[in-house]
Amino acid sequence: MRKEVALALAAALLTAPAFAQKAAKPLPRPKLVVGIVVDQMRYDYLYRYWDKYGSDGFKRLLREGFSYESTHYNYVPTYTGPGHASIYTGTTPSTHGIIGNNWWVREEGRGTYVTEDKTVQPVGGSAAAGQQSPRHMLTTTIGDELRLATNFQSKVVGVCIKDRGSILPAGHSANAAYWYDGSNGAFISSTFYMTQLPDWVSKFNAQNRAAAYLDQPWQTLLPIGQYTESTPDDAAWEGAFKGEDKPVFPHDLPRLSAAPTPAVKANLQAAGETVPKASPRNLDLIRWTPFGNSLTTDFALEALRAEQLGQRPGITDMLAVSFSCTDYIGHQFGANAIETEDTYLRLDRDVARLLREIEKTVGKGQALVFLTADHGAAHSVNFLKEHRLPAGGVSVALMRDSVEKALVRRYGAGKWVSELDNQQVYLNRPLLAQKGLNLAQVQAEVAATLLKLPGIAQTTTATDLQRTHWQQGPGMFQENGYNPSRSGDVLAMLTPGWLEAYTYPVLKGTTHGTAGTYDTHVPLLFWGWHVPKGQSVAPARIVDIAPTLARWLHIQEPNGCSGQPLQEVLR
Repeated sequence: MRKEVALALAAALLTAPAFAQKAAKPLPRPKLVVGIVVDQMRYDYLYRYWDKYGSDGFKRLLREGFSYESTHYNYVPTYTGPGHASIYTGTTPSTHGIIGNNWWVREEGRGTYVTEDKTVQPVGGSAAAGQQSPRHMLTTTIGDELRLATNFQSKVVGVCIKDRGSILPAGHSANAAYWYDGSNGAFISSTFYMTQLPDWVSKFNAQNRAAAYLDQPWQTLLPIGQYTESTPDDAAWEGAFKGEDKPVFPHDLPRLSAAPTPAVKANLQAAGETVPKASPRNLDLIRWTPFGNSLTTDFALEALRAEQLGQRPGITDMLAVSFSCTDYIGHQFGANAIETEDTYLRLDRDVARLLREIEKTVGKGQALVFLTADHGAAHSVNFLKEHRLPAGGVSVALMRDSVEKALVRRYGAGKWVSELDNQQVYLNRPLLAQKGLNLAQVQAEVAATLLKLPGIAQTTTATDLQRTHWQQGPGMFQENGYNPSRSGDVLAMLTPGWLEAYTYPVLKGTTHGTAGTYDTHVPLLFWGWHVPKGQSVAPARIVDIAPTLARWLHIQEPNGCSGQPLQEVLR
């Protein structure tokens, strides 16, 4: 009898209103997650321009949020595609498969672009710009896992001027990814996501904001004499716009052509970038100006409002925003130019505007925001040389020519190199098989040939990479960036301060892609929902961002994740 009474009492308690109310309490989650990735933002940009930043942008993130001061990438090459993929998947190219912005596809005997997808069609733009999707990425993103965890009720939207800066962060199951098409000055998408643009996107595009931004000259935000953190205007290592005699302010944007100079094209090629073609109205020029970042902010805020992101009860959404113009400008002018400084001062204002509108729309403390970069950048070679600092350029043509000649001398005539990309040599494997050559032996000969060239610090064969494991050092960087089905046969690492040069010996602007700290060391800031104030100098890796977000959201980390949650910010 006592047992029956106890069971009845327990049942009554379990069905009592108070218990039911307690059980129905929603799981604590932020209303909105916002990822901000700044393309080519070195860590020291946070502090180099400190005295000129406003109080509501970068300084607000540092003042009210948490900063990891020693955040690094742990693989090579450090390019835009791999960087964005690694941030949102929580793993390295060896697992997520995005080994560069471009790579050689052995099975097809051709190169491919990181988000190229000929099975989809453009929505709102040209075929060249619109046939894009995340199909090359082999793992899920944190946005994919959020969608899975909420039975696809959460919305995930990616926004960027670059296609890969929108598509890869948004992931496979995203509601939408939007990127810029310079041929019509519009934000577009592809049939991977939708069959037609939403009305709000069409209305935004109809405003012709890109053209309006380009109707004004690019003047410095402050009196030019105040840019004391940068080299004087008209440095010899800066690239001028086509149509300019010198790379100096003011830049007459209404007059200038959108086509970049050969020197800028070379730096973009060295970083695996696609060089956009000029449109009749020169609308692609906005990529090389800070106003492209403002246009990105405009569009991101319109997406926030129109899609009601973070504004639906009990649902957590995600907005991935990447700012690309910092990269285009960095490639053209270098890391020490007034143009670069002015771009970051203006970006600071755009970040402040983004934070202000997120807080206003979603609610104070209701959004979880992080800011980082997809890679850093080296100082311009000639800038370093002027100050007696070691630097140089490795001629890509010389690298290829040296390998070809060495193999011709050893094995006879033939096109022995299929491609040289991402500081990697792709051998013509069908030719090697036809001649009955040992792949590992030829790889070793190529590695030895490259090692004789100035600026090559180390070479590793694909065969050796697959037989060995490195916990740290150069081998670790190469191992984490190597994917057997996509990477080259021989991987080179450059001497610190040396850059790949496609126009050797003319070196203008700068690039990135190495394991140097200038390329791997990036900011990492968290702000908003449940984020404590503070900073840490403990080592952090870029692959730790996604699992940290997963812990905050109480969801599974991405399925290829190799990072670990960052403890200090989760306390």
